[in-house]
Amino acid sequence: MRDCCKACIKQEVSCPVEDCEHWIDFEGDRNCALIAINDHGRMTLREVADRMKVSFVRIKQIEDRALKKLTESNLNMKKYLFYGRD
Repeated sequence: MRDCCKACIKQEVSCPVEDCEHWIDFEGDRNCALIAINDHGRMTLREVADRMKVSFVRIKQIEDRALKKLTESNLNMKKYLFYGRD
């Protein structure tokens, strides 16, 4: 676990660093994805939806969009590595 997460746990405060790669907008988990995983373990999309008080469909949409971005990013990286810069 990162030092900033440890500090938030020790001081019992929410993470104030919004540009941290682990920051999430959810006070219940002190705004930290690592703390959420540590406290709750792996969760299904339905469990995430219930905790965030949004629909399962919305969580699925967010997941689909994230996977699409990762796939596009991966394809761009492969093109860069194999064909070089334009």
